[in-house]
Amino acid sequence: MTDKEITSPGNEDLVPQEEIPFEGSREQELTAEVDKLKDQLLRTVAELENYRKRAEREREETAKFAVTNFARELLTVADNLRRALESAPENLDHPEKLLKSLLEGVEITEKELLFAFKKHGVEKIDPLGKPFDHHLHQAMFEVEDSDQPAGTVVHILQPGYQLSGRLLRPALVGVAKGKNSEAPLQPSEPQPK
Repeated sequence: MTDKEITSPGNEDLVPQEEIPFEGSREQELTAEVDKLKDQLLRTVAELENYRKRAEREREETAKFAVTNFARELLTVADNLRRALESAPENLDHPEKLLKSLLEGVEITEKELLFAFKKHGVEKIDPLGKPFDHHLHQAMFEVEDSDQPAGTVVHILQPGYQLSGRLLRPALVGVAKGKNSEAPLQPSEPQPK
């Protein structure tokens, strides 16, 4: 038998020595591959942790500055209100002229404010003449009104507002009372249909 041939026990076939893997080199290859996979795993875990932290920072910034555009739109309204107050002279020679210009300025400012609201999804609830809806309105009182059917909004004390279809504040309203109503409508009760 030569040095390059080994016999396997129980089998007389000759196996060349080059075909039998050397245990030391195979172990080194596996160790190197394990080290490589560990390194990849650690890098992936680090990348995920960095991504999580970055996403959390971005979420906090988004929440903190979400109303930036809305606030910027309201700055012109604040400026116009300040101009209206500063336009009033110290001595009032013609109060009717001052009152007229002040009312015009306030109306223009209100229009700008409502435009800014609309631009950012805030809509005014206009329930006058419509049936009472306990999801959008809060009844403050009932009024005897033979011109309107029972349960119709006939007076608005304070307008309500919605943000993209979600109620911000209910409209405070007065509701027509039917001639044959047994009990007055309570503010917390919905209008019967």
